[in-house]
Order: sequence, then structure tokens, then C-alpha cells
Amino acid sequence: MDQPKRQSGKSRPGLVRARERKGLTQEEAAELVGVSATTWARWERAEQSMRPVYRVRIALVWQVSVEEAEGWLAVEQPHIESVSALDERDDGAEGCAESACRLWRWEIDTTRRHLLTALPFTPAILGEWLLSWSFDPPTTTSSPSPGSVRVGMTEVQAIQEAHQAFTRMDHQYGAGLVRPAVMDFLNSRVAPLLQGSASEDVRAQLFTVVSQMSRLAGWMAYDLAQHGQAQQHLGQALKLAKQAGDGLTGAWALATLAQQACDLKQRRWAIRLAGAAVEAARRAGAPSRVTAELLIRQARALAVADDDREHHDAHTVGEVAKLLAQAETAFDRDSSGRDATWSATFTEAELAAEIGYCWQLAGQHQRAATCAEQALKGFGSDFPRSTHFNQLHAARSYLELGELEQSLHYARRAVPAAKQLASVRGRALMDDFAQRLQSRSSDRRVREFEDYRHSALTG
Repeated sequence: MDQPKRQSGKSRPGLVRARERKGLTQEEAAELVGVSATTWARWERAEQSMRPVYRVRIALVWQVSVEEAEGWLAVEQPHIESVSALDERDDGAEGCAESACRLWRWEIDTTRRHLLTALPFTPAILGEWLLSWSFDPPTTTSSPSPGSVRVGMTEVQAIQEAHQAFTRMDHQYGAGLVRPAVMDFLNSRVAPLLQGSASEDVRAQLFTVVSQMSRLAGWMAYDLAQHGQAQQHLGQALKLAKQAGDGLTGAWALATLAQQACDLKQRRWAIRLAGAAVEAARRAGAPSRVTAELLIRQARALAVADDDREHHDAHTVGEVAKLLAQAETAFDRDSSGRDATWSATFTEAELAAEIGYCWQLAGQHQRAATCAEQALKGFGSDFPRSTHFNQLHAARSYLELGELEQSLHYARRAVPAAKQLASVRGRALMDDFAQRLQSRSSDRRVREFEDYRHSALTG
């Protein structure tokens, strides 16, 4: 790509004046927003477009409306627009590491954390990430600075073990209790390693395990319904996997983004992301059970409703059924290919749970209830959040089938965990079920359940 010609003067004087009113240098403004000083300078010279997420961040930092911040981007002089949205990403492995470390610093900085938690989910960014994942080659790093930390496989293994431990705690207690420890670990322990020196092989494996940790940080933010924040970490996980040349880890980041898009009713993006995840896993020679899990994510994307329709036609239901059948076949095959540590929890119970949720989204409630009950028989004490979700899925399906007593049976069993788990998603599922019961509020059994729920959750 040809380099832009530098323009004389300031092409975005509104942005310059806004920075100067706060008494900031370009470096200080860039640090506040979370980009490099070079990127900020390009913005001021109108040599680079600005992604929506950064427009929102500027509005939050300057405490103005997004509309006012948009006005600062007006260009008063002709310029050559030659840097596309794809060029706004942090270039190469070094830029990827730098942006990851910056994101983690923001997470533990009390003066900046609120900017992350206030970020909205931004669908437009997903297209950039997909293009970059599909077409940009990974790059190598330059020589590390003198005195940088030397990284070996011992450090890589330590991060992997920490990831497994944090994942177990997340299943047990929910993200609210565990996530602060994850962010502290990333900022204090992982960041120095990511900026250290290592052999080419160790560097690739380091980027892989750090990608998995970043995905976990994003997953936990998602469990807490902090969707813009979650999106940033999941996107960072995808970039790290790209630099590691690790298609399997990248597939899992894409699948998690697809799940988030499903829950936010972004069906078109969910389908694209889930399809990209399946393709990345195929190219990486994924084990059959990993393929099964990703096929289910693809089925979920097809099954999710959107603003244009509430009910699925027979063709869509048939396509969902086809993908779920393929997933079950893949799950039953002997696993081959590289093992994926993050798929260790994908048991028969989890398979049934995921299939059941797809059927519920597709409006097939008898099938959904059967799968949810099957999953509940298989979950052990190590997965209280999964048990909680499936109790509520069973309750919802039986309610849709008109079997109130069976529905309330599962809902009552789910109530204690709604208080014990630090999971916003779990509480939202319980609230959604309670809302659906309102049409039956005259039934004595419903009133008794509501009294029990209110007492248990507020006592």
C-alpha cells in the first residue's frame, strides 16, 4: 500500500483544539484513549480514519456526547485518505503485545477502568477483525531491548496452568469473583513476559497461551454483561492467536465472539463469526470433538432470533438440525489431531446442554427440554453455573410447553445458585423466566414460587 503524503497544516483542527483545551500533548491524549502517539497524530492530520470504538472513548474521556466528538473529526483541508480501517490495528507482533499490555493496564487503573466498562458493543469492528484474521500474515518481532525478561517454556507452562486454574474457578463461582485476579495476573505477571525475549518457537507458544488468557478475560466480562469490554479482550485474543500462527486458538476466540453476537441478537455477525471459527478449526486439523463444539456454535447462530423475525421457518430449523446432527457425529468419532486444552470440559453433558439451547432458540421446546434434562444428569458438582443455566433452560422450555408444574420444579432448583454465583448472565436468565411467568400471576403456584424467589434472593 502506498504511504500517504503528509499534509501541511492541521486537517482536523476541531480534534486539535479539543486536545489543547485539556492541556494534553499528543502522547498524553493517545495514552488516555488507548492508541499509539503515531495513530493520534495521523488522526489530527486526517491521514487515518477512526474506528467507532475510539470515537466513543474520546467522548467518554472528554465527557461530551458522541455527536460532539464526531464534530471534531470534520476535515477542513483536502487530504489523501490512504489508510483504511484495517490499518488502524496495532501492526505486527510488537504492536499486538503493546496493545494487549495497554488494555490490561487500563483494567487495573481505577481512573480509566470506567472507560472500558462504559464501552458499547461495536459490530463494525468485527468486520475489520475478520478481514485481518483471514488475510493478514503474522509478522515477526524485532530484537528485544537490552535487559528485557528472558522467556522460556517454564514461563509458558506457568501461564497455561494459571489459565486452567482460573477456568475452574470461573465454572465454580462465576466471573464476578474471579475476574479481578485474572486481570491482575495479566498485568503484573504476563505483560513483562509478553514484552520479553524468547526463541521463535517459545514466542509462538507464549502468544498462544496469552491469547487463551485474553479470551478468558473477555469471556468473564461477557458473563458480567460488560459487552464492549468483553469485545475488546476477545478481539485482542484473536490478534494474539494470529501472531502465534495458531488457527485452533483463533477458532475459539471467533466462536466466543459468535456466542456474544448471538446473545446480543446480532444474527448476521454471529453467523459470519461462527462460520469463520469452523473454517479456522478445519484448516488447523482440529480434533473431532472440537469440531463438534464449533458446529454447535454455528447452529446457535442460525437459530438465534433477530429484530426482523421472532419465529423460524421450516428451512432454518432444518439447517439447524443438520448442523446439530453433524456435531453429534463428530463428537462420537475418535478424536484426532492436536488436542485443545480449552475443550477439556466439553463432555457429553455439555454437548446435550449446548444442543438443547439451540433447540430452544429454534422454538423446538420439547427437544430442548429433553436435552436440558439429559445435561443435568451428567453435570457434576464442578459445574454449578452450567447446572444453573440448564435448570432455567428446562424451566423455560416446559413453560413454553404449558407444563407449569414441571417448569416450576426446575426453576425452584435454580434459585439458590442465582444468589450464590457471581454471574450477571445467570441472574438475567432468572429474571427473564420470572418475567415470562407474569402472564400466569393469578395461579397460586406461580405466586408461591415468586414469594420463594424474592425471599431467597433478597434475604
